[in-house]
Amino acid sequence: MNKTLFLVCAAALIIAGCSRQTPLDYPQAMKDNTSDIYFGVEVKDPYRPLEDDNSPETQAWVEAQNALTQKYMAQIPFRDKLRSRLSEVWNYERISAPVKRHGKYYYSRNDGLQNQSVLYVTDEPGTPGKVLLDPNTLSDDGTVAFTGSSISKDGKYMAYTISRSGSDWTEIYVLDLQSGKHLEDHIVWGKFTDAAWHGNGFYYSAYDAPSERAYSGKNELHKIYYHKIGTAQSEDKLYFSNPKYPLRFYSLSLNDEESMMFLYESGMGNGNLLYVKDLTKKNAPFVKMVDDYELQYSPIGTVGKHIYLYTNYGASMGRIMVADISKPGIENWKEVLGESKDAIDGVYIIGGKLVVTYLADACSRAALFNLDGKFIRDIELPGIGSVYFAGVQDEPDCYYSFTSITSPATIYKYDLDSGESSLYAQPKLAFNPDDFTTEEIFYPSKDGTQIPMFITYKKGLKLNGKNPTLLYGYGGFNVSMTPYFTPRRIPFLENGGIYAQPSIRGGGEYGKEWHLAGTKMQKQNVFDDFIAAAEWLIANKYTDSKHIAIMGGSNGGLLVGACMTQRPELFRVVISQVGVMDMLRYHKFTIGWNWARDFGTSEESPEMFEYLYGYSPLHNLKQGVAYPATLITTADHDDRVVPAHSFKFAATLQDCQAGPAPCLIRVDVKAGHGSGKPVSMQIDEYTDIYSFIIYNMPGGKY
Repeated sequence: MNKTLFLVCAAALIIAGCSRQTPLDYPQAMKDNTSDIYFGVEVKDPYRPLEDDNSPETQAWVEAQNALTQKYMAQIPFRDKLRSRLSEVWNYERISAPVKRHGKYYYSRNDGLQNQSVLYVTDEPGTPGKVLLDPNTLSDDGTVAFTGSSISKDGKYMAYTISRSGSDWTEIYVLDLQSGKHLEDHIVWGKFTDAAWHGNGFYYSAYDAPSERAYSGKNELHKIYYHKIGTAQSEDKLYFSNPKYPLRFYSLSLNDEESMMFLYESGMGNGNLLYVKDLTKKNAPFVKMVDDYELQYSPIGTVGKHIYLYTNYGASMGRIMVADISKPGIENWKEVLGESKDAIDGVYIIGGKLVVTYLADACSRAALFNLDGKFIRDIELPGIGSVYFAGVQDEPDCYYSFTSITSPATIYKYDLDSGESSLYAQPKLAFNPDDFTTEEIFYPSKDGTQIPMFITYKKGLKLNGKNPTLLYGYGGFNVSMTPYFTPRRIPFLENGGIYAQPSIRGGGEYGKEWHLAGTKMQKQNVFDDFIAAAEWLIANKYTDSKHIAIMGGSNGGLLVGACMTQRPELFRVVISQVGVMDMLRYHKFTIGWNWARDFGTSEESPEMFEYLYGYSPLHNLKQGVAYPATLITTADHDDRVVPAHSFKFAATLQDCQAGPAPCLIRVDVKAGHGSGKPVSMQIDEYTDIYSFIIYNMPGGKY
């Protein structure tokens, strides 16, 4: 199709009206005769041109698709009403727990609808203090996000990282904490890095500046540089690189005393390699501490010459060990805290104590120990939810943030000596969390495995088998789905909706084995677990197949894409967000190669190719099938899961759709994989998502 004809068709389509269940006239994407051969099997890829997100044809197709989607959304009668309510419930103050550094307390705050949270510094917790950094001033539209910071050992400087338009590319700036002024130092093309201070400068990880395709080209050869304050980036010294393994990640960290340096090597398995260097000895080499990159090794902190580490070495649920800098090899480590029935979720050294959080059936519990592992007490939490602690090793100030599915983060101060919690900051809300209830149930998957699931709904809701239900999942990369709050669900719950969140295999809710049970040749377990959740909700009269929507992002987008192709009749609506949809080529873009530890690749063996080909959402769409109403979301700066996944899936789905349900794609501009997205853009996105869900259910109204 030539470009002129393409644009004429696009314009005609935009003028055409849209309706709830009327087949739409979709823009036609460029096609070619591309095919690949995998172990003697030919696989056609007709929409390969859509992988070039910079081509005029792809950009015209995206514009036409966005126009169609917005035309469809505009005719939903309650869209503006839903947007108004979503804005109301989003408009609440969000404050982080304060953290003490060099006699000052640092915290972030958002007044409710600010696009980005603001960083403050104060002399006393609970007092406003002054603005240290306001990311909202860094762009006109809120698309520059503050992503992290670190303060130099002498307390003079703060290096901070930003992301532009949601990209994974990182920039580093330096702030003089005394004057509040920026230095001229500026680092670009960093990725998956912070600033690790050492002396009069810091280490960071970066790639060479891309010559083209900055947001889709394959990232290779991660390097570590040292930047000296007051110099240009061009003068930075290459500290470490490993050309032998270009598809790995490398980063550095130092302890607070700058007496030990840790080098991390990851990306080639489910864990990491770890090296340590004794900086108190001149020209001391890095010493390799471990050999198995399928296991996790994470330093927690150092006390004198001792290194405290979290690891799942010899402990699927995790344990805490201690190493001596003079004999750092794992064979010399000693156990401080052994494995328990619950998976360790977080470990902190605060005020000379060990604070450990666990996952008990995907819910947080916490306990306090001495540094020798002696139990002191359980830490009583406010309820069923998720907890995160804040504090530093040598200061007694200990705070924690607690959240649940219907309650946003509330900050408590915890007294390490008495064990008492006191309320520090609680937001005022435009809804009442007590109007809702959350229950945790267990259901059997296809193979009989018991899966936990949280179900939230408005009190008094009748289980009549026809309630609008949103089933959300992830299932991968050791990510645990615990109860957490987001304001976007509240209008749906207020409107009689049910939110269901299963903790399916592939996550870390029950340790290493739970994760591995959802990887590579066992990935189908993840889809079976999710499908079984929908079947359980239907069998127990929460909903039926005409009232159930499924949603997931990234690996969760893969999840819902696979489930809709395997069981299209089971779901009414599908929301796939920035999903991994092409399982045969995912590893050829940006850092997609890093996901091979969970997925395997189409090139490693005939068996792995056949397995991936058997569930890849893109390759399992079939002509003549009536698919659910589907909304695919992605963004032009997503360099984690490149938009080509969503582009090709949308084009193929629209071509295959045999039913009347709409199949739309929504492409955000100046946005990425999701992290750092401005509040205004999030409200726009979730207005469309929930409008689409409700509108495409029988009798759907708001």
